Amino acid sequence: MAGITTLIRPYFSHIYKQIITASSDVEKSQRALLKWLLSSSVSTEIGRRYDFSSIETYAQYSSRVPIVQYSDIRNDVMRMIAGEPDLLWRGRCRWYAQSSGTNDGRSKYIPVTSDSFSHTHYRGGKDVVATYLHLNPHSKLFSGQAFILGGSFANAIADLPPAMHVGDLSANLIENISPLANLLRVPSKKIALLPDWEIKLPALVKASADRNITNLSGVPSWFLTVLKEVIKSKGATTIHDVWPNLEVFFHGGISFAPYRMQYQSICDMSKMHFVNTYNASEGFFGVQNDFVSDDMLLLLDTGVFYEFIPMDAPETAPIPVWELQKGRTYEVLISSCNGLWRYRIGDTVTITSISPVKFQIAGRTKHFINAFGEELMVYNADAAVAKASAETGMGVINYTAAPLFASDDNKAAHQWFVEFDNENYTASEIENFARILDNALCMENSDYEAKRANSIFLDTLKIIPAHRGVFDNWLRNRTGAIGGQRKIPRLSNDRSIIESLIKLNNTAY
Repeated sequence: MAGITTLIRPYFSHIYKQIITASSDVEKSQRALLKWLLSSSVSTEIGRRYDFSSIETYAQYSSRVPIVQYSDIRNDVMRMIAGEPDLLWRGRCRWYAQSSGTNDGRSKYIPVTSDSFSHTHYRGGKDVVATYLHLNPHSKLFSGQAFILGGSFANAIADLPPAMHVGDLSANLIENISPLANLLRVPSKKIALLPDWEIKLPALVKASADRNITNLSGVPSWFLTVLKEVIKSKGATTIHDVWPNLEVFFHGGISFAPYRMQYQSICDMSKMHFVNTYNASEGFFGVQNDFVSDDMLLLLDTGVFYEFIPMDAPETAPIPVWELQKGRTYEVLISSCNGLWRYRIGDTVTITSISPVKFQIAGRTKHFINAFGEELMVYNADAAVAKASAETGMGVINYTAAPLFASDDNKAAHQWFVEFDNENYTASEIENFARILDNALCMENSDYEAKRANSIFLDTLKIIPAHRGVFDNWLRNRTGAIGGQRKIPRLSNDRSIIESLIKLNNTAY
């Protein structure tokens, strides 16, 4: 079967050429895409509302159609779930990706239309494979099977109409994947869509341990747990002792940086590649296109029209892709074939290249700490955790952080709640990790460093070690399930999340 990759490679080489063509003329490809989106929706309710049929330029589009967030379109989406067609996108949408809640605490339900399946999510998956095969001419990717870690259709809607399906994006994709693709992946749909992680984990191990796995796709935190259990089940030392032909992990959902050291410890790094992807519930936006850095290429062929709001000038009007500036950080807006129009997805990116457009995920617009003027972003925290882990050898499974406000007894500081890979680390080891982490944050963020100077405004950060599994239990209590694409908020500007975790840590163990 080693020759199968050679036979399939020309197909993906053609796709890679299309990626490069779109990236080489950003303005032309994006203007054409916007024209297609508008023409496809002239007969929808939103198309009539803003008279899409008369829009001929980006300037007209941006002046006529308002910027929205989920709360602005919630009623329209719920009407779609109830079965109404032709509202935000043509036709009737029967599939929805449940995503994390908004300010009111309720979940978001992102439409996954027929067009977004084909033009966005599956197309993005093909782009990832095409890019990887271009980077690795010696790949034997299709000589074995892909291990794809998915979520479930567990959801928060009490009276879901029978024809509608709501769950993790990965569950939607697995349920609708081509039967041919099913021959090249594990586990079975039945196992992949199990909602109970305690039942699912051993089933995943049993379904995969004796297969010829060549590639992995999933969220780093959850996959790490699975791989450790596979290694344990076979009495092996590394995952390559179990799967000698494993060559690549396509990861996304959260930053890989805090987990890199742990993956390196269980992999034969002479055989292994790691490819960063940006596949959100709202669309497939980027893929790492070299092995030198984690920067991602902005995908311009996945049915998404992009706009950007400068984070250092949030009051200014959004700009299109062709007006981006290298080095600046922007909030992302999308218009897409899933019916999201000028929609704030809640993510921020830092532009690292203009030709082609490449970026790093900076964080969430609402996940940061700026209680004392430090402007600490998630990407700062992830990078600092990676440095502290590498220097101390202490792996981090999960973490969250929040401000600790000054009192009569304590100075202001950041408080971190951290689940390490070992509950037996001593107090002095944890204190050393905290010191190194604090120094790393100063190196990553000059505003944090300034506030930490001589401990006048901010004292050194404090770490509370978490019991094993407390983050999983918190997710289960909050969302009804764990695994899949459920993620821990890394940074918060208030103490609600960290307080609930500390309370659980103190009462449940």
